[in-house]
Amino acid sequence: MQLIDTHGRVATDLRVSLTDRCNLRCQYCMPAEGLEWMPTADTLTDDELNRLIRIGVEMLGVRDVRFTGGEPLLRRGLPAIVAATTVLPSRPRTAMTSNGLGLKHTAGALAAAGLDRVNISLDTTDAETYEKITRRNRLGDVIDGLKAASDAGLAPVKVNAVLLRGINDLEAPDLLRWCIKHAYELRFIEQMPLDAQHGWNRAEMITADETLALLEEQFRLTPLDGRGSAPAETFRVDDGPHTVGIIGSVTRPFCGDCNRVRLTADGQIMNCLFAREESDLRSALRGGANDSQIAEQWVAAMMTKLPGHGIDDPTFLQSARPMSSIGG
Repeated sequence: MQLIDTHGRVATDLRVSLTDRCNLRCQYCMPAEGLEWMPTADTLTDDELNRLIRIGVEMLGVRDVRFTGGEPLLRRGLPAIVAATTVLPSRPRTAMTSNGLGLKHTAGALAAAGLDRVNISLDTTDAETYEKITRRNRLGDVIDGLKAASDAGLAPVKVNAVLLRGINDLEAPDLLRWCIKHAYELRFIEQMPLDAQHGWNRAEMITADETLALLEEQFRLTPLDGRGSAPAETFRVDDGPHTVGIIGSVTRPFCGDCNRVRLTADGQIMNCLFAREESDLRSALRGGANDSQIAEQWVAAMMTKLPGHGIDDPTFLQSARPMSSIGG
């Protein structure tokens, strides 16, 4: 079986949300007071997560598994979950998207468990701006976490950055220069309508074109070929060897080449980051369904995937789940 949709796209990249909880309060993601977290009883157990990942890899053709949150480092069983994934006979490539706060203490254990690489969210290297965006004074912990990841061999270490108008947009060249200095691969991501407050405004968003213009004031950028299903358009910086990526999810959508499917921490399959319909695998798990029955339900969930996210459509409705509950 394959996770194929009616438009011929095959999902081979599984994004696994381990928790909806986070220890930052980034203003483009959630309100300062945080959110009401999902009850522990609703969250998949480690064994349930491991089973669904195994079904995805062994029965449905999943080749890449990315662990996300909320903040995945808040999941106590994370190293064991990673290890259970990397010992599968058809070992998938593994990655993690994190805010990096606890990575200084866990990078070694995650590397030993078989994690291949990490993406760390970092929108600025200015402490005051970092605190303004995240509402936490934790920049030093992120920088330490990035170094720990690099030292542990979780390479390439990638940095994900969101530019906010009037806050950190003019820092884009400095952030790229800093990442090049430390041998991190920088990816700028357009702000998407996934905030819990539903306050996203397209007119205020820094577009991919604007980001490129900011960078090209100080760097020579050459587009690279061979993007495939990767979300980022990649550019060589000043004739290399360093690169920078632009993920224009809103203004340069790549839906036609999407190969991703998402499993939420409470066991729901989302066939698109912006999907408003979900398929409940948790109930199937806890109701005694066998592996084949779960796989068939998963396959059926992919058949309803829309051709695109439709952000530009006047009828577009933001997902009821915020990003912290979906996973990147």
